[in-house]
Parts: sequence; C-alpha cells; structure tokens
Amino acid sequence: MLAALLIVASQATSGAQKKEKGFVSIFDGKTLKGWEYDAKYWRVENGNLVGEITPETLLKTNSFIVWQGGQPADFEFKGSFKIQQSGNSGIQYRSEKVEDVPNALRGYQADIDGKNTYTGQNYEERRRTTLAYRGQKTVIKEYTGDKTPEGVRSNIKANAWTGFEVTGSLGSSDSLKTLIKSEDWNTFHLVIKGNRLQHYINGVLMSEVTDNDTYNGRKKGYLGMQVHVGPPMKVEFKDLRIKQ
Repeated sequence: MLAALLIVASQATSGAQKKEKGFVSIFDGKTLKGWEYDAKYWRVENGNLVGEITPETLLKTNSFIVWQGGQPADFEFKGSFKIQQSGNSGIQYRSEKVEDVPNALRGYQADIDGKNTYTGQNYEERRRTTLAYRGQKTVIKEYTGDKTPEGVRSNIKANAWTGFEVTGSLGSSDSLKTLIKSEDWNTFHLVIKGNRLQHYINGVLMSEVTDNDTYNGRKKGYLGMQVHVGPPMKVEFKDLRIKQ
C-alpha cells in the first residue's frame, strides 16, 4: 500500500512539474527588484506584491508597476490576486509606456475589480476600451477609419469598442461571476498567442479575443499591474510566473 501511495504521489509531483514546465518566477516575494513603480503605491507585504491607495495618496491617473524583464509577445502568465471590494485593478500586457505620464501604460488589460463586475473581461487601457465582456468570444475587425487618436476614439461607445463582433459564448457573465471569490484569493492564467487573447480565472475561460485590427493591436509590449483612480483600495498579487 505504501509503495502504491508513493507511486501516486510521485506521479502527481511529476504531473505538476510537467504542467509548470517552462514557467519562470518574476516576483521573489521579498523585494520589487526587476520592477519599475511608484513606491507610494506599491510594496511587498507578507510575501505578496501589494498595490494600495490611501486617503493621503489618491490618484489623478492610473498607476502601474511594470516588469522590467522584457516585452513579451507570445506567453502564458499565471498567478493569484486578492482585491478589496472597493478596488479596481488589472493585469496589463503587450503595452507601451505613455509619454509624459509617469508609471502609465497603454494596451491590453485583464480586468479585475472588487465587486467582480468586470473581472475576467478584456479592456484596452487608453485605446479601444472594452474588447470583450466576461463570457464573450469576440473578433475585432480590421480598423479602416481615420488613423488619428481622435478618429480611433470616435469608434468608442458606452466604454466599448464598436468594431468587435461576438462570435461565441463562454457562459453568462452572472454565472461566471459566481466562480470568482470576493475579497479572497483567485488564480489567473493569461494565454496570449498571436492575435488570440484568453483570460482564465480559477481555471475557467472568462473571455477570448481574436484581434484582427493590425493598426490598433499590439504583438508585444510591457507587462504590469494597476491601481486605479478612485477611492482608497488594496490589491495583492502572488505566485507570479511567466512562460515565453
């Protein structure tokens, strides 16, 4: 019996190692070495990466902690997050830095909020806004409009990009919301390959975007996490690892 248990345990360990093969930790749980950030908002606490806004440090623009290990193109990114109910955050990827705005990024975001209204959706910060709501598979059409910032903005309505088509359902937003824990730890898994962008929460696919917009879309860019303009809040991340 003991031998059988040891074999099962060995197989489980081997399976876990195989599943995680190729992933590299990008946060050591002790320091913020390898990250660019504003120390007013980001720190390490109890082994977690913490972003916090206090009544004394309210923001005028969203602030990001940015990984300095490169600008990933095709990758998988895993970790866990916990956010206060008042919080608004997100995981930024394939993004560019915003000129003249410190600690700001522009690009794709796996949205996170404390009320889980938006958690899991695909929101493009400072560009096309919502590209897929939670529960949607969407295809973004090639952009043929006026190629100026004003022209791009004219294609946004009700904080969503008008150039996307819903091509499938992953379940209703409300039913998927029940799988996300409030003010507790949830896992995330981003699978970003070519023009297909998949956001998983707790092992469940929450949104999928196929971005055929070669003008606005991005093939690589910075990776980071956000604290959002609004009331005091706290968000925590841990077990951050990437496979490129």
